[in-house]
Amino acid sequence: MNGEMQNKVVLVTGATNGIGYEAAKVLAGKGATIVGVGRNPQKCADAAQRIKSLTGNARVEFLIADLARQAGVRQVADEFKHKYDRLDVLLNNAGAFFARREESAEGLEMTWALNHLNYFLLTDLLLDVIKASAPARIVNVSSGAHTGAKSINFDDVEFKHGYSGWTVYSHSKLANVMFTYELARRLAGTQITANALHPGFVATGFGHNNGGLMRTGMNVVQKIAAKTPEEGAATSIYLASSPAVEGVTGKYFSDSKETRSSAVSYDVAAQQRLWQLSEEMVRVKVQA
Repeated sequence: MNGEMQNKVVLVTGATNGIGYEAAKVLAGKGATIVGVGRNPQKCADAAQRIKSLTGNARVEFLIADLARQAGVRQVADEFKHKYDRLDVLLNNAGAFFARREESAEGLEMTWALNHLNYFLLTDLLLDVIKASAPARIVNVSSGAHTGAKSINFDDVEFKHGYSGWTVYSHSKLANVMFTYELARRLAGTQITANALHPGFVATGFGHNNGGLMRTGMNVVQKIAAKTPEEGAATSIYLASSPAVEGVTGKYFSDSKETRSSAVSYDVAAQQRLWQLSEEMVRVKVQA
């Protein structure tokens, strides 16, 4: 443990495996207090114990919730604020790919609920404690897949018609980027930065929830072409901790370098429309 992030509190969603786990582990190794979020109690307990053992940092705990449910997102925010009065880094990482259309327990399409509304609502609910901790950072894990979406499908963001798993996933990742840009603009002057990133194609559990041929095919492709989870987590870790990006906001990164996102992602009117729609779907008025 090198103490580089001593006295910093970091919340990482989707932290029981893959790039979320690797990011939590490395940031714990830098001395940060880590609060992970996962759905499975046993996986959460195992991940916390592994991180503590590997880093020598005892300040690691997990909150258990299903972030595809807005009730779960609210639960995480409430539990976090009950225990902590500061949040230096919010790393929104939890997400998934759904080959077939599914709905959450609250009746929302799963990809949109987990990959976008989760980021939007959790950020809003924790914004007061983030502001109180400034300078602070919000890091949103998106994907290069966002370039596959031509625009936000405002007429049918839940794809009740014409569902295609990859199209819908790309759409949600475009929403991540556009949300980040609008958030950064609204937080200008607050010493809170908001950036999005592409982790690369990473050998994680991505797509394995679909089972069958999808799971088998994803395993094969990942073995041939994918980054390791450690490599995939590098940009998240960089944006969460590097002095080199202190004060940098409203940007998109890949391989720990600032790069351009898709042309449509810079449409300010669409960003603002997405923000308004997201507020309506989570029934809050965001104070950013």
